[in-house]
Amino acid sequence: MAEEQKKDKKKEKKIEKKPEESKIRAISLVRILSTDIPGTSPLYAGLTRIKGVSWAVSNAICTLLKIDKHKKMDSLTPEEIERITAFIKAPQLPEWMLNRRKDIESGVSKHLVTTELDLSRDFDIRRMKKIRSYKGWRHATGQPVRGQRTKSHFRHGGAIGVAKGKARQAPAPVKDEKEKKKGK
Repeated sequence: MAEEQKKDKKKEKKIEKKPEESKIRAISLVRILSTDIPGTSPLYAGLTRIKGVSWAVSNAICTLLKIDKHKKMDSLTPEEIERITAFIKAPQLPEWMLNRRKDIESGVSKHLVTTELDLSRDFDIRRMKKIRSYKGWRHATGQPVRGQRTKSHFRHGGAIGVAKGKARQAPAPVKDEKEKKKGK
């Protein structure tokens, strides 16, 4: 009887532990410009998760919009999120802080974020390849573009040491003239 009671208690403890383990953590995410930002991170660090927003731009956003940069992302109000989104889309920053100064096509300085930044970079690389500039050639051949040395780095895709192919047969030994005469 005592043994059965111990087994029953053990089973009850196991049953009780299962619901505790299966608790789901509620993770809060804030979505700004199609980027998910963890709600536990401060505003200053969280904005840098958006592609095209650097630490300097993040600091400028917090300063110009007068929002505490140590405030957690999940404590932002919807109005503050809208203000941040509008500012990132059309920032009033000095020209030296923008990431696309004097655009080749339009001549206007602007700040690109998320997919716009990716697309413009891809188009720039395509243009360099098309006009056959040195940087375009380096992009096309997969070599480093910015002048790095290549003797010991950037060695992907080539031959690695001696390649082992099919086992070759050793050439037949050459017979001396004496052996040739004996064989005839």
